[in-house]
Amino acid sequence: MGSPLIYTSMNVPTVITSPSVNCLQWSEDGQVFFTSKNAVYIMTPEHGINFDINSVIKSSVNDNVEERPSVGWFRTMIPFDKTDACRWTDHSQDWSALSLGSMDISVWSIALSPSHLTRHAGCILAVLSSNMDLSLWIANRNALKGEWKKVSSITGILLESFFKNESLPRTANTIAAQILCIDWSSQPDFGRSPALELDSSFLVCGNRAGSLLFIRYENDDTIKLENTLTVADQWILQVAFSKWRLTQPMTCVALVAYSTPDGSIGIVRVTQTLQTTTEHSPLGLGYSAHPTFEQLEVAICDTRKGALTALKWIDIPGCPPVLVYNRPGTVHFWSDASSVPPSVFSTSTSALSWSGLRSLQLKTQKHSIGSSFLQQVSGIQYIHEKDAMILCLLDGSFHAVYGIAGISHSEPILDYSWPDAITGTTTTAGQATLNTGNQTLSLRSELLSTTVRDVFERVEHTAGISFTDVMRTSGMVCYDDGIGTLMWLHEVTRPADFNYKHDAKHNSVLTVARIWNVENVDIINKLSQVLRDFNVDACLNVGLSPLSRLRFVFFHLRQYSDLSHLHSRLVETLKLTDYELEGSERGDHTLGIHLNTWSGQDDERMQDNVDLNDFHVRKDLRNSLKRHLFGYSQMLSLRMRLSVADYAWKLCCYNPEEQAFYSNVAQGLLMAISHRNLRILIRHLIAVAGAFTLDDVPFVLRLVVQSSLPSSPVNLLAEGKQLSALAERIVPLDKHGKHLHERCPACGVEVLLQDIISATCQNGHTWSRCSITTFILSTTHVRTCIGCTRKAFLPLSGLEESGGLREFLPAAVRNSRFVEELLEAVHRCLFCGNAFVSVL
Repeated sequence: MGSPLIYTSMNVPTVITSPSVNCLQWSEDGQVFFTSKNAVYIMTPEHGINFDINSVIKSSVNDNVEERPSVGWFRTMIPFDKTDACRWTDHSQDWSALSLGSMDISVWSIALSPSHLTRHAGCILAVLSSNMDLSLWIANRNALKGEWKKVSSITGILLESFFKNESLPRTANTIAAQILCIDWSSQPDFGRSPALELDSSFLVCGNRAGSLLFIRYENDDTIKLENTLTVADQWILQVAFSKWRLTQPMTCVALVAYSTPDGSIGIVRVTQTLQTTTEHSPLGLGYSAHPTFEQLEVAICDTRKGALTALKWIDIPGCPPVLVYNRPGTVHFWSDASSVPPSVFSTSTSALSWSGLRSLQLKTQKHSIGSSFLQQVSGIQYIHEKDAMILCLLDGSFHAVYGIAGISHSEPILDYSWPDAITGTTTTAGQATLNTGNQTLSLRSELLSTTVRDVFERVEHTAGISFTDVMRTSGMVCYDDGIGTLMWLHEVTRPADFNYKHDAKHNSVLTVARIWNVENVDIINKLSQVLRDFNVDACLNVGLSPLSRLRFVFFHLRQYSDLSHLHSRLVETLKLTDYELEGSERGDHTLGIHLNTWSGQDDERMQDNVDLNDFHVRKDLRNSLKRHLFGYSQMLSLRMRLSVADYAWKLCCYNPEEQAFYSNVAQGLLMAISHRNLRILIRHLIAVAGAFTLDDVPFVLRLVVQSSLPSSPVNLLAEGKQLSALAERIVPLDKHGKHLHERCPACGVEVLLQDIISATCQNGHTWSRCSITTFILSTTHVRTCIGCTRKAFLPLSGLEESGGLREFLPAAVRNSRFVEELLEAVHRCLFCGNAFVSVL
């Protein structure tokens, strides 16, 4: 390839004190987090975001290249408060409880939770300091560039919990609360459809007492210490959680790896079983997850000793997880099929072709005076399409390992360890294979290092880079899911000068650059795979963000010239299939929603529980709405395709013919999503019809009107009529009109319900409508979707406790419990699936 394209080269005036494989991380919300000495930076790329785009920050050496524009970023940060540190000497005067990190407290490590755990459906950030303080942070109102607030001090909670055990010495309880490493597990998929509204993830912490602490976050900003498992008589220095595997119906298994100062590695198997609770309602069974923890008797022994520099799991679909760990100068791979029971989805051909332990020797790539194969690892990224792993060292060198899954090679092997006569090529399926000939590997260690060094010299051109300058790389991740673009943090250092540099003079650079070329057709192939994965029967995490999964599409197809070559294939990929069409004979637009009528006519006990003022009834209703609105993988696929279709429509503004194709596709997808959302709401209203009051009628009638539109499927129309009949028990049909229309907030003229997107009165006053309830928005208490910019009323829980909380809602539904629970349940946009933000 020619000169590599640089999309971002942004200065960050700070020093990175803890380079590691976790220094730079992506969240499930599509945000990138990285740590500095005194703060955690939170960066969000602009791709797919249409909210407040004028505030994005752009910086690149290629700003003048119009055909490849630089990437814009939303930026915010969490400043680290050193005065809030725990004083360990107040709890124990013993030398073993001494914290040397308190001499100059800094951010040591971070861990990101799965999405959809907070009130705003975002992720939680766990921050660990050099003083062994652990705290939790969440975004307040605007995750893109707003404030993040501290919601819990885990260290204080652990101290309080451990000191209750008076049988142990005070020093033992103190070091048990001193955390040295953290990792947050993914959300297990128990195979339920729709996905459960149940947080089953763990924050695992390794402490000074040789124990693993498994912590679970509760909805009310509290934590629960699920289990304490003593695994060693030494400190736990590193810990890593693999992804969950569905091993049998309603049972998931994951592995936790940990290391100690002597280099020993242990494995803990965590099993979670889903069980139904005794209390249930017609809205669905209640579930709870019951975990078990087991330390495995496995021996991971290589010939070298000493502390590890990196520990990470590589999760390959259909294969046992692969543990990657590093010692200075070597990289090691371990996998054992017996550690995880076979998956219910696995096949006989999906197992790894190798097992046990494999150790590889790195070599020095001399690009600067500080180059050494003994440097610490600062980035590990696995690229499934090529069955290759890219390893980045602190000196800025890159090393490629093939054969992790046994596809490109029978076992892991470094590319420069192959005999000269053996090279690699890429099959039509995009997988790297071995061949003999003159072709070169698609990813070569030396070529990767040389290309990245070239980017480094261009970014730092004002400094006059020479051989004495070291590219100190603190973290590295893939930017576009392994398609060709990498992102890393680097700083220019000159170790041979032996000069002291004050913290204020340090300057790191966040860089995004194209390192190897890809064909545009590979983008469509990957998009088809992603959409296909989300359109199968297997359900997914409720909180997955479309922006995170579609970043590679929005990034690579930012220019019309790229999009036009793929027009026909993209339209074919996005359009509705016969199975998804509303009117087709085999079309599925019911999503398997089956709710019993909660009328209480046949059960006197249930009649007593039908009141929507009851806490448990409202909780069941809210959780059921969340599950059905956001728990179907088919719905997620439709929302993602709508986002891509809208994006392509805007990009084709100079070609009306192509734009018309995307317009038709988007209109069909929008209608399919609207009908499914409407059906979910109608069926829930029918299920709780026994709790209807006069306050619920205005909203019920709006759904009846929407279900009777000419484009509605026949069965949806029938369900709307059923709902209308239930509403007639409260309000006669001839009086429906006065509950259906609204008054203009400006002049008081009656506004007819003729459009669910906007409302215009006879005097020309135009108002937007709530995308959730379709009522007129005439308040500042609104939230905005960052993707499609649709607006909706804030949930009541999002407002401060004060008098007149409901005054901002329309008078017609101000006291409707169903509308209140609906606003609480809709944590993401109903149409594109992206997050909401509020600015006031």
